[in-house]
Formats: sequence, structure tokens, C-alpha cells
Amino acid sequence: MMISISTVPPESGTDDARCADTEEAENDRKRALENARRNARETSDLSSDTETPSLRLAREYLRLGGHRRSKIDDNIITVRLWDEDPPEAERFWKERVETLSPYERHQVEHFLPTINTP
Repeated sequence: MMISISTVPPESGTDDARCADTEEAENDRKRALENARRNARETSDLSSDTETPSLRLAREYLRLGGHRRSKIDDNIITVRLWDEDPPEAERFWKERVETLSPYERHQVEHFLPTINTP
């Protein structure tokens, strides 16, 4: 039985090609993977910088346990509150949201969960 050894290099991207990779190629792949991971981390860190102030206020209110829900009907937003807010959330709403201009408050209310969401 005769075994033949091919002189044709393996096709790029196959398992056979990786077996023939040099240490330099493996290091390049590792560097590329680490760069991708670093870019993903930096992008997720920047997401807080790209949030609007209205979204940040709404998220903070909800993080504090706020229960207000928005009702959107014909592009008119009203806010409903069936359950009492925890004291921190109530204070936050009164000090940080109710003091906004009507337009800015409307923007915050837009980011609240709607009465149609669970």
C-alpha cells in the first residue's frame, strides 16, 4: 500500500489549513479575537454615553422601583400610577422629572413601560 503526500497546500479556512498554520498565523488569530473582544467592551461602555438624558432618567426611576406606566393613545402620552412608588422612586420623580419642562417630561414618560407591557 502506497501513501501519497500532497504538495497542494490546504484550502484556507479548513481544519487541514489550521494544522498547517504557522505559529505567527495562530498569534494573529488570537490578536484579532482579543481586539474584537476589546472593541465590544468599549462599545458597551460607550452605550451609556449615547443614551439620552430622558432615557437615563426613566431607567433610574425604574431602577429605584418606580411603578408609573405610560398610556399612549393617538400620540398623547399620559402617565398612570396604580401602586404606590417606593419613597426613593417617588422622591426621584418629584425632584427630577416633575421639574422638567412639559416637552422634557414627555420624553421621559415615553420611555416608561406602557400599560400594555407586562
